[in-house]
Amino acid sequence: MIFGVLSLIVYFAFFALVHSLLADPRFKSWARRSSGEAFDRGQRLVYTVLALLMMLPFIFIMIFMPDRTLYVVTAPLSWMMAFGQVLAALALLESLRQTGISYLLGLAQLQGRLLAGELVTDGYCHLRNPLFFFAAVLLWLSPIMTINLLVFNVLATVYFYIGALHEERSLKEEFGQEYEDYRKRVPMIMPRLRCRCN
Repeated sequence: MIFGVLSLIVYFAFFALVHSLLADPRFKSWARRSSGEAFDRGQRLVYTVLALLMMLPFIFIMIFMPDRTLYVVTAPLSWMMAFGQVLAALALLESLRQTGISYLLGLAQLQGRLLAGELVTDGYCHLRNPLFFFAAVLLWLSPIMTINLLVFNVLATVYFYIGALHEERSLKEEFGQEYEDYRKRVPMIMPRLRCRCN
């Protein structure tokens, strides 16, 4: 069981390091100078495919490494949790739609449809990072909790928060005061019921 937990922690650290490096503005700037326009066209798709491939060892660890069940929530509370997961998944899909799935996956860039460099806040007036928030809700509403899943959820939640801070820094560098004004109006992680985009 300890081996599974250690495997998760070590691999998560490796995943976070690679994922953060590839998202770092300095790395992207260096890669852009090295490969020119080809970088802008292919970077997001390569980043997405690599992230998806790097998720496979997590699945292996969660399924095959020794583990122990901490709790199993029974009905009717488990039904409520499952319903909450469905709502979180739908909200996650809606957030992806608002962001633009084609852009997020890198397909738009591959076809030469690059963003014009404007700050997009439409649909992001309740919170600035809905993808991270709803992904965390989806994880934590699991009615079955094992030690490995608990460790994964804690690591993922911490990484979501660090990733949000990293993304905020990049957006502030790119959009300056415009992003700072938006940041003051809309919370980062915990959603606000009333919309305050303007």
